[in-house]
Amino acid sequence: MNPRSRIASLLIAMWLTVTASPSAPAQEAKWTPEKTKDSEFTGRKLDSFQHGAQKAWGYAEPQRDTFLVLHPKQAKAKAPLYVVLHSAGHDVNSCLACTTKVGNHDIYHAPQDFYALYLDCRANKGDWWWGSEKHKGPEVGPTEKRVVDTVKWVVKEYGLDENRVYLCGNSMGGSGALGIGVRHGDVFAAVKANVPAKVEHVSSRMYFGAKVPADVTFPDPPIVVDYSAQNDTWSKGHETFVKAMNDRKYPLFMYWGPFGHANNHDNILKVNDLVNSFDWLSVKKNESYPVFTNASTNDPLPWPDQLASKKSGQVNAFFRWTNVSDTADAAETKLFLVKAADLKTSFTIPTEATADVTLRRVQKLRVAPGATVYWTFGAAKGEAKADAQGGVTITGLKITTEPTTLSVRTVK
Repeated sequence: MNPRSRIASLLIAMWLTVTASPSAPAQEAKWTPEKTKDSEFTGRKLDSFQHGAQKAWGYAEPQRDTFLVLHPKQAKAKAPLYVVLHSAGHDVNSCLACTTKVGNHDIYHAPQDFYALYLDCRANKGDWWWGSEKHKGPEVGPTEKRVVDTVKWVVKEYGLDENRVYLCGNSMGGSGALGIGVRHGDVFAAVKANVPAKVEHVSSRMYFGAKVPADVTFPDPPIVVDYSAQNDTWSKGHETFVKAMNDRKYPLFMYWGPFGHANNHDNILKVNDLVNSFDWLSVKKNESYPVFTNASTNDPLPWPDQLASKKSGQVNAFFRWTNVSDTADAAETKLFLVKAADLKTSFTIPTEATADVTLRRVQKLRVAPGATVYWTFGAAKGEAKADAQGGVTITGLKITTEPTTLSVRTVK
């Protein structure tokens, strides 16, 4: 065999080895959504994209999806991202169209200085935000994978601030915001759900009411804001959801009242004027936050037995904080109640409250499971043991309107 033939034979053999060997599977092509249109909407640039499904998402059939990216009024580097999941009565285009009128699904209206991502789940049968019926369990379903991958792609493609990504939705989209968002605290800074159409999605995704398998771990969740009505049949099960969030020491700001399955904030605020009182869009993924549980100022839930109640109520509505420091040796944050002078509301604002406080998303301080930490809070001090995940809870803190520093340290 001459040298040229020998080289040709070698190249063919190498090609056969690479293509036939089970140890070298073909790689899925890079997923790149196709921009189909540049336009303008309400004075803001609007990009329209379409894309197919990645094999890794696990859809049974091929599908084509659309998403829209709305630019801020004025371009800026490292802008935050507002992610919207529409209700069952909408698709991605009608969802965006709602934002031309104040009062029409106000949760869909992205701030002027944010980028906004509008996703769709209506184009393909069974592709609800919570997935088809067979994907309502704890496993990560195709729809969820698509949403998360799309968010990550948009953040990278537009050079956005990955620490300021916020997920929201109305009705079915509210269910999706909870079910997808709470599981992905590594992606979303905070989540806001307007009258979520059932909480079974998030409950199944997070094993609420069940034991989390030993091989399943969750990142610290985003801060969650939920406003629901006891006279809305879609709100069924909130007593289980609120209890699970409290027991897991997850962050929750909860508001309710007899405003039905509403989406107009003006109408909702007439019933519960606290709904927009917490600035969820100021939360950052790379900053620690305190979780308040078992608070003395929480109102009794109307679920499951007081659904005819005309009372409005809240969980954790008046707590606020300011981070002080986060080092390898200690984490410090100032805790306080909002002052009556700073919040116009029909509710009576307390001047003191007792609550258990858990620090989450701590950036530098690392506490081993079961280790002892030392804490001070004003004149109070003590010791606490970390839980199995290294989380630290300080029980029974008396919090007032005067900011007081909670310091948690690994050494005295």
